[in-house]
Amino acid sequence: MINRREFIKSSAALAAGMTVPAFAGTKGMAGVASGRVSANDRINVAVIGCRRGWSDVQPFFSHQDVRCVALSDVKEEVLSARGADVEAKQGTKPDLYGDYRKVLDRKDIDIVIIATPDHWHCLQFVEACMAGKDVYMEKPIANSIAECEAMVAATKKYDKVVVQVGQQQRSDKLWIDMIAYLKTGQLGRIGRVHVWANFNYGAYGPPVPDSPVPAGIDYDMWLGPAPARPFNQRRFSWRMMWNYGGGLMTDWGVHLLDMGLWGMDVKTMPIKIFSTGGKFLRPDGAHETFDTLSVTYQFKDHIMTWENNGGVETGPYGKTYGVLFRGTNGTLVADRDNWKVYPEGEKIPVFEVVSDKKDMRNHVDNFLECVKSRNKATACPIENGSLCAKYAHIGNIGARMGGAALVYDEQTRQFDVPEANQYLKPTYRSPWKFPEL
Repeated sequence: MINRREFIKSSAALAAGMTVPAFAGTKGMAGVASGRVSANDRINVAVIGCRRGWSDVQPFFSHQDVRCVALSDVKEEVLSARGADVEAKQGTKPDLYGDYRKVLDRKDIDIVIIATPDHWHCLQFVEACMAGKDVYMEKPIANSIAECEAMVAATKKYDKVVVQVGQQQRSDKLWIDMIAYLKTGQLGRIGRVHVWANFNYGAYGPPVPDSPVPAGIDYDMWLGPAPARPFNQRRFSWRMMWNYGGGLMTDWGVHLLDMGLWGMDVKTMPIKIFSTGGKFLRPDGAHETFDTLSVTYQFKDHIMTWENNGGVETGPYGKTYGVLFRGTNGTLVADRDNWKVYPEGEKIPVFEVVSDKKDMRNHVDNFLECVKSRNKATACPIENGSLCAKYAHIGNIGARMGGAALVYDEQTRQFDVPEANQYLKPTYRSPWKFPEL
C-alpha cells in the first residue's frame, strides 16, 4: 500500500512523461476580477436546509474572510440548534429564517448553500441565480431531467453566478490521481465500467400510519412544489420516495457514475440504456424507489453498468460501494478510501493509492477561489452535475417503465418511448411554478 505522494514519485507505476493534473484550487485566493466579491472583502454565506447543509458549511468556517450570516430550515428545532452551533464557531449568531426567500432577499449575502430535499433544488437554485447569489448546490442537482435542464439554462441566463455542485470527489486527489492513472493506458483497452452502491438505508421499514404534523415543522413549506400529502414519518425521510428523491440511484449514483464517466471521458448521454428493478430485498418496506436495481449504459466502445441493493451492505471486492474499470491488462477498483489495480496475470504491477480525506475541504477551497476570481470553471460546474443527475434519472425511468430500453435525445429532450416522457417533468403544486427560462 502506498500513499498519494509515493504514487506521484513512483516512476515504475506511471507511464513515461505522464503528469498528474494540477488541482484547480491550489493557487490561493489572491486573484481578483471585476465581479461582485473582491479578494479583500468578507464573504457572507447562508445555508438553506440545515441538516445536510451543516456538513456542507463546515469547511467554510476555516476561511477567516467567510462568515455564516443566515440559516433557513423548516424545522425550528434544527434551526435553533444550528444557529447556536454557528455562534459557537464564529462568535456571531446568524439570522434564522423559516422561509428561504427571506435569505435570497438579502443584498448582503454572497453565497447560498442549497441542501434541501431534492424536489426543492431546482426552484431554489433558479431563484438564487435570479437574486445574483453564487451557489454551492447539493447533489443530485434536481429530482427530474427537466429540472436539470432548467438549472443549466438559469446559469446561462444569469451568467455572472459561480456554481459548485457538491460532487466533492471531483476535488479529491485520490480520484484525480485515479483519472491520471487511467490516462496512462496501462489498463489496456477498457470494455466495462461497473458501479455499485449497497446501503441499509436504501430500503425502509414497513409502512407507518399518517400522523399529525409534529410541532415546530412547517410541513407545507417542506412539501413546497410537490403534491399535497398527509404527514407521514416515512415520507418525511424522503430519499426513497419518488416525489422527493430517487433512491440510491440518485443519492450515490451521481457521485459514482460521475467517476465512471470522467474515467472514460464521456460528456454526452449514452447511446441507449437498459434498466430493470424492483422492491425485492425488502418487499414490505415503505420505500417507493427500487431497493434492487440494475442499469446498463451502452456506448460505442464500452458499457457502464450500475447496481444498487438497499437493505444490505456487502459488495464486490469487499466494498459497500465503488467503481470498477476492467481492462485487458488489469482491473482498477476504487472507493473513497483507496483505489487498487489488480493485474491480469503479470501484465502490470499491483498498485494501490490511499485517500488523504481532504475532498470536502478541497472542494470548498476551489469554490471560494472561483468566487473571488469570478471564474465559473469550478471543479464541478452545473453542466457536470446535470449530466450525472440525468444518467441517474434515466436509470430509474427505465425501471419504472417495467424494464424498457430507452434512448434519450439531447436535442429534442424526449425519449424514443413516448410513455417514458411522463417522468421528465414534475407538475408543481400551486402557488409554486416550474421555472421557465
